[in-house]
Amino acid sequence: MRVWTIAAAVGALMAPPAQANETRVAPEGHIPPPAQVEALDWLVGQWHGSGIGEAAAYESWLPSSGGTMVGSFVQETPAGGIMFTEHMYIAEDAGSLVVRLKHFNPDLTGWEEKDEMVSFPLLAIDECAAYFSALTYHCDGADGLLVAVRVKGAGEAAEELVFRFTRIR
Repeated sequence: MRVWTIAAAVGALMAPPAQANETRVAPEGHIPPPAQVEALDWLVGQWHGSGIGEAAAYESWLPSSGGTMVGSFVQETPAGGIMFTEHMYIAEDAGSLVVRLKHFNPDLTGWEEKDEMVSFPLLAIDECAAYFSALTYHCDGADGLLVAVRVKGAGEAAEELVFRFTRIR
């Protein structure tokens, strides 16, 4: 997939924000647990932190509407420009939750094909944590958010990127 190739290239060019074991991967045949999007109301708001190469990163989530939360992510360059953005949904699907997202370059050209997206099915959910396959969101103190994602380029080992955000609104 093109997205993983680009993500691997970005990761190779710049140091990742941090490394840890925050993500989980769904075993083959995994059936996502029951969940509703309202369980993630704690994500609503605007978040700021350091991202790839220690450059600024922002994440925003709107309140749920019709079984879906809509979010956006902005990764800046070290010089303060836009490196890439993501348009994200956390949606109810077959009684559980799934994160679906698309990546965009600064000129709004997409990384994924028109009808394709990256999907992360739910693995587990707690009071202030949601574990999707290869993607984790959890509270980090009173006004903190940790987001971790596992990325893998073609023929390369998986790498985990960890972003720590502080609530700004």
